[in-house]
Amino acid sequence: MRSELFSAENLEKESAQAGMRLQNSKMLKIELNGEAMARVGSMVAYQGNVQFQALGSGGLGKFLKQKLTGEGVPLMKVTGQGDVFLAELAKDVHIIDLEPGDALSINGSSVLAFDSTLQYDIRMVGGAGMASSSGLFNCVFSGHGRIAITTKGTPVVLNVDAPTYVDPQAAVCWSANLQTGYHRAEQLGLGTLLGRRTGESFTMSFAGQGFVVVQPSEEPPVLGSGQQQQEGGLLGGLLS
Repeated sequence: MRSELFSAENLEKESAQAGMRLQNSKMLKIELNGEAMARVGSMVAYQGNVQFQALGSGGLGKFLKQKLTGEGVPLMKVTGQGDVFLAELAKDVHIIDLEPGDALSINGSSVLAFDSTLQYDIRMVGGAGMASSSGLFNCVFSGHGRIAITTKGTPVVLNVDAPTYVDPQAAVCWSANLQTGYHRAEQLGLGTLLGRRTGESFTMSFAGQGFVVVQPSEEPPVLGSGQQQQEGGLLGGLLS
């Protein structure tokens, strides 16, 4: 049988070392020998002796906090030995290596999978979202290990060495040590009172030393307290 479908670029990527790596730009492969954490519903295929266990938002404490904040990542624990392939709506997949002392604040809707050696918590985003449809909370990861995130399209990584402003629904993740706030991007005036709006009322502000990852697409806004569209807002509640 012959087809370009069977070209080398589409064949399964093999490695002698366990762990997560990119199968391609849209798919993550975990060569599993133990356990890893993954987003519920993200498995598209697996081979070998693998078990999946739903964990809610990552433990009772985080589950209760999620119920109060509307944030969190619906997780499943993946255990065993084999190859597991993960994807999320054909979004681009990126792998970030965290080392001791690193901390990453990330939009919960962008988390695809992470090593079980990492710790994460749901924390308030300082000063952000007070006058927008975005949430007030984000997932903060720390420790030593890998995390796979998704973006809608190819992102830009902004080096925060000057005051930086980002649309809240386009911000994917940022250095957790950055100071965040919100900034009125649209000037109030007669045109605003007459209904002429730019669609950019508020932006998130970042200060300090670090980076911000921005995707070329905006997440749909939150519809109301505890409710949102299917994809969720910046910090959209991800557990039903």
